[in-house]
Amino acid sequence: MAGSFFDDPHWLAPRRTVRTDLAGGAFVLRSPEPLKPHVRRIGDWLEQWARETPDAPAFAEPAGTDGTGRTTWTVLSWRALRERVGRIAQGLLDLNLPADKPVVVLSDNSLDHLVLMLAAMHVGRASCTVSSGYCRLAGTDYSRIHGILHTLQPGLVYASDAAVYAPALEEAPIEAVAVFSHGAGTVPGALAFEQLAAAAETPAVQQAFEAVTPDTHAKYLLTSGSTGTPKVVINTHRMLTANQEMIGQTLRFLAHEKPVLLDWLPWSHTFGGNHNIHMVMRWGGTMYIDDGRPLPQAIGRTVVNLRTVQPTIYFNVPKGYEMLLPALEGDAALARRFFEKLRMVFYAGAGMPEATWRRVEAVAATVRSEPVWFTTSWGSTETAPAITFANWYLERPGVIGLPMPGAEVKFIPNGGKLEMRVRGPNIFPGYRNNPQATKDAFDEEGYYRIGDAGYLLDENDASSGIVFNGRVAEDFKLTSGTWVSVGTLRLKLVNALAPLVQDVAITGHDRGEIGALVFLTDAARALPRADVAAAVRNVLRELKAEGGGSSMVPTRARLMPDAPSMAAGELTDKGYLNQRLTLQRRAADVDALYANPPGDDVIRP
Repeated sequence: MAGSFFDDPHWLAPRRTVRTDLAGGAFVLRSPEPLKPHVRRIGDWLEQWARETPDAPAFAEPAGTDGTGRTTWTVLSWRALRERVGRIAQGLLDLNLPADKPVVVLSDNSLDHLVLMLAAMHVGRASCTVSSGYCRLAGTDYSRIHGILHTLQPGLVYASDAAVYAPALEEAPIEAVAVFSHGAGTVPGALAFEQLAAAAETPAVQQAFEAVTPDTHAKYLLTSGSTGTPKVVINTHRMLTANQEMIGQTLRFLAHEKPVLLDWLPWSHTFGGNHNIHMVMRWGGTMYIDDGRPLPQAIGRTVVNLRTVQPTIYFNVPKGYEMLLPALEGDAALARRFFEKLRMVFYAGAGMPEATWRRVEAVAATVRSEPVWFTTSWGSTETAPAITFANWYLERPGVIGLPMPGAEVKFIPNGGKLEMRVRGPNIFPGYRNNPQATKDAFDEEGYYRIGDAGYLLDENDASSGIVFNGRVAEDFKLTSGTWVSVGTLRLKLVNALAPLVQDVAITGHDRGEIGALVFLTDAARALPRADVAAAVRNVLRELKAEGGGSSMVPTRARLMPDAPSMAAGELTDKGYLNQRLTLQRRAADVDALYANPPGDDVIRP
């Protein structure tokens, strides 16, 4: 698609890359544009906008609803945010916490959460947000959150509501100050959040701020780890500020249009907590914290919030778009408001089914003359997070862009795929207190082994873009020795089974045939099981008729009676299925899938 926006270097960086071929079929891609200088600390952005646009709205959270049912907002201007951060930073200094102990947050996104996180970084103390699901969804088994807290050894632990989160801290193997926004008086020794903000800022805050260097630890983020305790990823100020400069040199319109976001993505993940927060911080935009999310009982809150907020950039995971679409398709006024000011619609966190992509395009076409720009990026917790960006119009999902300025992607032949490894100023220095895992994470040239695979859309044209090709570690061999590309096949099945299927787990490791555990949508689980099974059987037959060979043709499937469990780690906060852990937890279902003779609940083509 041609057009002034996509063709004008004032708005978007030109689509360019440099390829360097190496021995054995390997090659490296990098941007021809050098990375420009960037600020040394996250707090530099806060200082800038508090000085230059003090009255502009910075961050907001829902305060309630008005008489018409529309969301009302509690808004912090850039001046108010800086003042609040200064007070909390002073409170942290006054506590005289041990220098190497981080501030840990256990609860969901909120203004108090944000201010505490920024205040800690402002005075050189790392913060770590832990998924609230470890506490809220654990019932009475807090062993996993206790293991995480033992690994982190925080100096201070914050949560929004003592009634919800205090039980998880009662037997935790740590010595830390507990802080709650609500209910602190019910927990012996705990501080109310407002007590932390009671002291006026002194010159000690600025002194601590000046001592922060690019290599100072800004954040710790947890890997999603399929088993055991997750690894702790160090994020430095250099990583985070360099990554936003990389994004800004690619999405040049950010320098001319301050971004407005309505965003639910959890700050325990790098997508929401780094990519999106820091984009607002870097460009002095505005983030409205969405208290909805892509769950049946919560998507309605997002719809309500969209009636008062018009984002200019919208970030979500594929599941989020899928759940939002019925409201957009059924309400032209809502769709018009949603799409009216959107410069970019962005997905990440999991593969986008093409059926969902087409529905978003179709509903946008009913309310705006210009096609919606649907795009994506690629990266990880260890890369702050963006390495590539698709800064051009995409016809369909799959392409993840090209390396941004400062980043390099090396492609190495591995097991029938091209394994991608990455290098740049946004790459993490290592895992906290885990030298062996850190050593194993990098190759001899200093490239981070991210574990993903990819290939060029057009082998003869590197600027065509990189196509994501799944996780190297998720792939497996059948007993025939044939490799199965799990990510590719999973997305193909989800697309073919739309709209009945939420996700699938691919089976067949060390077996002769591929199978699938099929997780249905809520609507599909309400349908007659025989009808759903017939639809799945037809898809298996169609795939077999395509003749893709044993590596692309499932020969059996089993309908799961439930959804993937977020509490058990099968599903991340972003809605991505943890393939390995799901198969481990459902080993009995996998065995039943391959029983000989097969049971009545095994669907065969």
